[in-house]
Amino acid sequence: MSWNFDETRPIFQQIVERITMDIVSGKYKAGDKLPSVREFAIEAGVNPNTMQKALSSLEDSGLIITHRNSGRMVTEDTKLITKLRKNSAQEAAKSYLEFTKAAGLTLNEAIEILKEADNK
Repeated sequence: MSWNFDETRPIFQQIVERITMDIVSGKYKAGDKLPSVREFAIEAGVNPNTMQKALSSLEDSGLIITHRNSGRMVTEDTKLITKLRKNSAQEAAKSYLEFTKAAGLTLNEAIEILKEADNK
């Protein structure tokens, strides 16, 4: 099943974001072996070169590592994963707060909306 991509943004960037989220959310845990480039490309419905570019970017960030004989794995640096989880949450919070401020809501109203959404 193909992943859904936003046509207004580079696909490789969206792949990086998706795999990063899969790691920080725990779908792939520290030290887990990742699918091959070809397997990931088939799953996402993209060209293997695009997937390779995304995985190389993740490797450059230190989130994944490549072992010559055993393929790519999630880093075992749990501090890095925790930091990325926190940064991702902060970015989402900033976007939410920008939206609520633009809509004329106070911080307390924005918090209440989050609480209500959490209870549904």
